[in-house]
Amino acid sequence: MTRNPQRGMALLVSLVFLLMLTLIGISSMQNATLQEKMAGSVALRNHSFQGAETALRVGESTVQRDSYSLPVCSGASHCAPPAESATITAGGHNPGSGVTWVATGTGFYAVQNLGATRTAVNVPINTPATLYRVTAVGIAGNSRSVVESIYAKY
Repeated sequence: MTRNPQRGMALLVSLVFLLMLTLIGISSMQNATLQEKMAGSVALRNHSFQGAETALRVGESTVQRDSYSLPVCSGASHCAPPAESATITAGGHNPGSGVTWVATGTGFYAVQNLGATRTAVNVPINTPATLYRVTAVGIAGNSRSVVESIYAKY
């Protein structure tokens, strides 16, 4: 009777090989999950940015109407960009910044009258123009986008 010194070695090799395949599979699943989360985050960021852009256009359209009027902001705290844009979740008046946030279907916008000027960009020379700051916020999931424009009305 001859003894085979390699008896059971095939089982050990196949178990090690199976362990390596399992680790590769687990790593691949974790990588796929991470990529799915990143893609979801990018989609939310895009939706919030598009919501902010839409709210900004609605705000600019409001300012563009001939009948639109708003008192000139007074004081540094009321003429600065509204700080609550980073935390706002509902429309309404904010006494700290002096702006009124208007809810749209996709976000919020606020308008500030910065006063009259004769040196606005893209306005004919010596033409009086009233400058309005329109700040818009879009929220989608846990993503928030804030955009702003200066609108010259003459």
